[in-house]
Amino acid sequence: MADTLREIERKYEAGPHAGGATLPDLSRVAGVAAVSGEGTHKLDAVYYDTADRRLAAAGITLRRRTGGSDEGWHLKLPVAPGVRDEIRAPLSPDVPRALAALVRARVRHAELVPLVRIRSRREISRLLDARGTVLAEASADRVRADRLGDGGRSARWTEFEVELGTGTDPAFLDTVEKRLRKEGLHPSDAPSKLARALEETGGKEEPKQTGAKRQEPERKGKRGAATAGDHVLAYLRRQADALLTYDTAVRRDAEDSVHQMRVATRRLRSAFRTYGGVLDRKVTDSLGAELKWLAEELGADRDREVVAARLQACLAGLPVTLVLGPVRARLRIYAAGRARGTRKRVLALLDGERYLALLDALDALLADPPLRRAAARPGPEVLAGAVLHDYERLAGRVETALGTEPGPLRDTALHEARKAAKRARYAAEAAVPALGKPAKRFRSRMKEVQELLGDHQDTVMTRTVLRALAIRAHAAGESTFTLGLLYGREERQAAQDERDLPDVWAKASRKRYRADLHP
Repeated sequence: MADTLREIERKYEAGPHAGGATLPDLSRVAGVAAVSGEGTHKLDAVYYDTADRRLAAAGITLRRRTGGSDEGWHLKLPVAPGVRDEIRAPLSPDVPRALAALVRARVRHAELVPLVRIRSRREISRLLDARGTVLAEASADRVRADRLGDGGRSARWTEFEVELGTGTDPAFLDTVEKRLRKEGLHPSDAPSKLARALEETGGKEEPKQTGAKRQEPERKGKRGAATAGDHVLAYLRRQADALLTYDTAVRRDAEDSVHQMRVATRRLRSAFRTYGGVLDRKVTDSLGAELKWLAEELGADRDREVVAARLQACLAGLPVTLVLGPVRARLRIYAAGRARGTRKRVLALLDGERYLALLDALDALLADPPLRRAAARPGPEVLAGAVLHDYERLAGRVETALGTEPGPLRDTALHEARKAAKRARYAAEAAVPALGKPAKRFRSRMKEVQELLGDHQDTVMTRTVLRALAIRAHAAGESTFTLGLLYGREERQAAQDERDLPDVWAKASRKRYRADLHP
């Protein structure tokens, strides 16, 4: 099994007036009671990537390191600037399967090969508080990097690192940095040793980039502003990168990751449909169909998860005297039906050829987008028009729902309005960089409508489940009183949502929100 830890660190380089290649005196840093010298360690690491450096392009590093207290395989995933999750596995001759699986969406069918060998002579000191707790670990590294193959180029440099101790306030790094700057050190331009090694030992080849990190050649509209195509493609790339990021999170079984990955697929598909005037739908519709498939597969157990959580919360709020029969056991059985086999099925999906082909197709489309004439027009006017078109679609569905008699037909109409509200929200979200605050306000209004209609849809699903549970309980001779009570509460909530809709919609559909969108 692989172990994970959160790494928060900063890297520094020596300026022309620095004291040399050794750590400066950090005993005078505020909060530091003592500095413990941990000696010098020899570290030897080989970094793996695809030949076209797909991991490096995503800010991911994979290495096999010997020497030091943490020798073994390390996979580092970016979380935020200066923050990475480091996933460790024991030493082995080949890349551990557990680590290779975490980067499969980036690597796909390419081979992971050794690219760079980095050897460091590391001087380590620990900064301790008055209780002997490690506040941070500071190190000075004399580094030699050798490119493996490709001419065997080498590079040498000295760098300094400060890694935050477990439980230490991140603001402590600012305090240490003030002292380092006084000693002539400055923050490094390179985010990692590997990034610097690739730059200083590499040739002219460019790494293969996927998702949002790939830079689009700048295109200008008539007034020199970013075009509609620029804005739409930037949004699509952000969602494509989110899809790959959440892929790794799903494989790590991170909380809510399946749901968030599903949201990224929906945003991509929604953008293809909303901005059909920018990207040719004759090309994007087939990819949209695959994204729909992926969202449905990822969400196969989502409804059960939502209903189970809702029912458990409702049951927890009932007085004990109103809980009759083995209702809790019934709900546990229902919830367990969601969990059984779900993770295994999702991982098989992510390793499947259809999913990997979808990722390849998405990369291909973003690399050579099927732009239409409107893509060259100024972004604000095109995106505003697309957002308002989705609004009109939503307005029609809300009007239909409000004009439908209460019952199953209205439930269906409200569900269709919910989907339209989500699409209008995503449309405004994509337009924020072009339209600014008006798009943010419009997005917020659409979100309010979506959430109300989403709650109504949850009551529909929950009542369906409660009826099925009551039928089983009755057949088993159990009391159905509590299930009926919960059903009644869901029915009242649905009625309240329907009563609230006209007011929520009146607020969201104010003319000024739409007028503000016009450039």
